[in-house]
Amino acid sequence: MGMLASIATVSGLAASPFAGVLADRWPRKPMMICSALVAAAAMGTVFAAVAWGRTAFAHLLAAALVEQVASTCYTAAAQGTIRRLVPPSDYPRAIGSLQARDQATQIVGPTLGGVLYQVARWVPFLADALSFLLTAALVRAVRAELTPERDGPAASFVSDLAQGVRFVWTDGFLRFVLLWAAGLNAVLGALYYQAVFSAQGRGASASSIGLILTISGIGGLVGALTAPWLVRRLPSALIVAAASWAMVPAAAGLAFTTRTWAYGLLLGAVSFIAQSVVIVLHARAVLVVPDTLQARVGTVLGTAGEGLAAFAPVAAGVLVSAYGGRTVGLTCAGALGLLALYATLRVNHLRGGGPEPDEEREPHHLRESVSAPDGGPR
Repeated sequence: MGMLASIATVSGLAASPFAGVLADRWPRKPMMICSALVAAAAMGTVFAAVAWGRTAFAHLLAAALVEQVASTCYTAAAQGTIRRLVPPSDYPRAIGSLQARDQATQIVGPTLGGVLYQVARWVPFLADALSFLLTAALVRAVRAELTPERDGPAASFVSDLAQGVRFVWTDGFLRFVLLWAAGLNAVLGALYYQAVFSAQGRGASASSIGLILTISGIGGLVGALTAPWLVRRLPSALIVAAASWAMVPAAAGLAFTTRTWAYGLLLGAVSFIAQSVVIVLHARAVLVVPDTLQARVGTVLGTAGEGLAAFAPVAAGVLVSAYGGRTVGLTCAGALGLLALYATLRVNHLRGGGPEPDEEREPHHLRESVSAPDGGPR
């Protein structure tokens, strides 16, 4: 099962840059619907196999690969929808709502899966397939025009891919986001597993370790819900610098705690603080990236962050075994300190590195028309 999960994750990361190119070329809405339907079909075959008692590892692996690649294509196409559906002044609120949704599903999902599995082994897989069908139906109901703009005739696939990478690296703000987010993802991943491994080494039960991750998830959920309120009242540069430094003592505390509830509270504090920075940076990135590059830039940033974080579990396990949880915790706190210093030195990118959201600016589709082609509201 570990091999299955790892291969599926790697396949998604490998497909991400190519999905970004396609999402900036093709109409986003049909791409999202087709991706959801393909994922539903893949998980539907797993449901049927489990229900009829004819599961095989090769089939599970193929279904996981198809589902992961389809989900990657869906995510790439969805990158440009915020800019089309939400006024710039509401970017932080919209992104905060999306972050809160993700945190909530991470808390509820595993428990729900376990409950459904107790009903019957095939029920979670049927629910998963149906969730993709619901996604396709909801996207179909969106009436706004989501097709990406084109700034000229389509170039080669490699040229389009290189353009996204070059745009990120040559823009000072996006380069800062790339490096800061990749470093943060790697450190947070190492901290999570350091807490789990350390708690397990002290004899913590499986339920106690589950409590650690649940408290951490709740911290991230609360942080995502409160971050938009904070963004409206404080300068973006101050939020990024202050929050980056605030994570350092919380991470250092993980090196010295021995109680399960303390692990959870400290991880929850880090998750809570990180959300405000993530939302500030994401909102600014949506604002400054042209519509023609939304998917490619989003997948470049996402692949860099998730790719480095993929090594966190292995690194945490090796380091905890070799040097102990305290050393790893202090090392992670030191790495967060370096990221905070980097954020402080580069915070000028948030003081004029792009236009500020305002009430007068409107999404592209609202500037063109206030009604759908059939006369109904968008």
